[in-house]
Amino acid sequence: MKIKRLLEQKLPSLIQPGKVLVVYGPRRVGKTTLVKDFLKEYQGPYRFMNGEELSSQELLSQQNSAQLGQLISAVSLLVIDEAQRVPNIGLNLKILIDSFPHISIVATGSASLDIASKVEESLTGRKKTILLYPISFNELIQTYGAVDVKKQLNRWLIWGSYPETISIKSEEERSRYLDELAGSYLYKDILELDGVRHANKIVGLLRLLAFQIGNEVSLTELAGNLALNRKTVERYLDLLEKSFVIFRLGGFSRNLRKEIIKNSRYYFYDNGVRNSLIQNFSQLSLRNDVGQLWENYLMIERLKYLDYSEQRVNRYFWRTYDKKEIDLIEESGGVLHGYEFKLQGEVKRSTQIEFENAYNGRVRSINQKNFENFLT
Repeated sequence: MKIKRLLEQKLPSLIQPGKVLVVYGPRRVGKTTLVKDFLKEYQGPYRFMNGEELSSQELLSQQNSAQLGQLISAVSLLVIDEAQRVPNIGLNLKILIDSFPHISIVATGSASLDIASKVEESLTGRKKTILLYPISFNELIQTYGAVDVKKQLNRWLIWGSYPETISIKSEEERSRYLDELAGSYLYKDILELDGVRHANKIVGLLRLLAFQIGNEVSLTELAGNLALNRKTVERYLDLLEKSFVIFRLGGFSRNLRKEIIKNSRYYFYDNGVRNSLIQNFSQLSLRNDVGQLWENYLMIERLKYLDYSEQRVNRYFWRTYDKKEIDLIEESGGVLHGYEFKLQGEVKRSTQIEFENAYNGRVRSINQKNFENFLT
C-alpha cells in the first residue's frame, strides 16, 4: 500500500514562478518519489534532471544565461534531483531565476552540506525550503489507521520508519537494508568531502552517540574515546547534523543557578538507523535500552509533527545538578511546556513542582496511553 506523504498536498502552493523550492532530507526518505508523484499530476510542461548524472552536471554547471536558458525552453518547471552534486548550483539557480522569472524550479538535496551554503548565499529572497523526514506517525495513521499503527508500536521503536523498512516483510532483509544505510550510504556526502580524513571515525562517533541517547554528551570525552581532537569532533557532529543523520538538543536555563546547560544531547532521525549502528534489533522484552528507544522515537516524531504542521517552537532539555530533569521543553510565544518521556509511569512530582514554580510552565508525561495526541 502506497503511503501518501503529508508534503505532497503542499507542493502545488509552494512551487511558484521566480522561486526555487528546495526539498531537503536524509537519503532514501523518498524525495525523488515525492517529486515524481507531484509531476504525474502537474498540468504544465516540465523538465526533470538528475544531478548525479555527468551529462546533467555539465549542462547545469554552465554559468551562461543563454546556455542555461536552453534547458528550460518550452517548459514552465525545472526539477533538479540531487542538486548538491552539481558544481556552482547556487549561482546557476540564481542566474536562471534572474534571467527567466517565469520559470519555477524544484531542487532536491540528500544533504545540506554544499547545497545549503551555496543556495543561501545566492538565493536570498528567491527560495523556499521544506524538509522530508522518514515516514511519520501521522502518515502511517492516514494510510493504515490508528488502531493498526499503535498495535505495531514495537516495530517502529525497533525498525524505524524509512519507507523501505516499512515495505520489507522479512526482518532479515530489513536488517540488511538498515546495515547498508547506516554503514555508509546515509552519510555518503560527508565521506566525499575534502578534509574528512578519518572516515572510520564517523561510524565510531555515531555508535558512541547511539549509546548516549537521553544523556548530555561531552565533546572532550568523545574526542578522547575516538583519539581525535575536540575541534574535529565538533566538525563531524556539525556535518552529521547537516546531512540529517542526527540532531542536537541544547539545555534550557533562565534563572536557576543549578541548571545544566553546558553540554547538548543528540538524537537520531530514525530508530532503525540507531539500532543498526549498535547491531541490536532484539525485541523490547530482551533489551535494556527501551527508555532510550522511546525517547528517541518521541523526539523525532514530535519534530516531524511540528515541522509538517508549520509550528515554530524552540526545543530544549532541562536538568539540574540534583538530578531533576525533563526530556523536552518547548517554548513558543513566551509559554513553556515540558514533556517527560516514560513508556509507563509519570514524571516525578518533585521535578514537576520545581520546574512549574520556577517557570510557570506546565509539565506532563508522555507514555503509551497518551502519545497519540502528542504526535497528532
